[in-house]
Amino acid sequence: MPVVLSTYLIFAAAAVSEIVGCFAFWAWLRNGQQIWWLVPGIASLIVFAWLLTLVPSDYAGRAYAAYGGIYIAASLIWLWLAEGQRPDIWDMGGGLLAILAVAIILFAPRSIE
Repeated sequence: MPVVLSTYLIFAAAAVSEIVGCFAFWAWLRNGQQIWWLVPGIASLIVFAWLLTLVPSDYAGRAYAAYGGIYIAASLIWLWLAEGQRPDIWDMGGGLLAILAVAIILFAPRSIE
């Protein structure tokens, strides 16, 4: 599988894991769900952290910065599918810009240091 595709798939899986984990806390604290929601939430956040270590980047900060763009796009998908609120044109434009930023950060040619 090409590095670009596998990187985006890893980021997508990490985003789902992070959103699910954070939503478990949201559901407990804001929506009155049982504290047991935190068990799968914490497990999901552990998976999220592990997935980020699989990204082909020599520097954690660069991987985290690029991941941020995928997280933005995934959050907009979550907004639509899980919360029933359709993203507007500004949400979509921002999400597309974030995806472009990911490609620039991760795949731009770098000078040898």
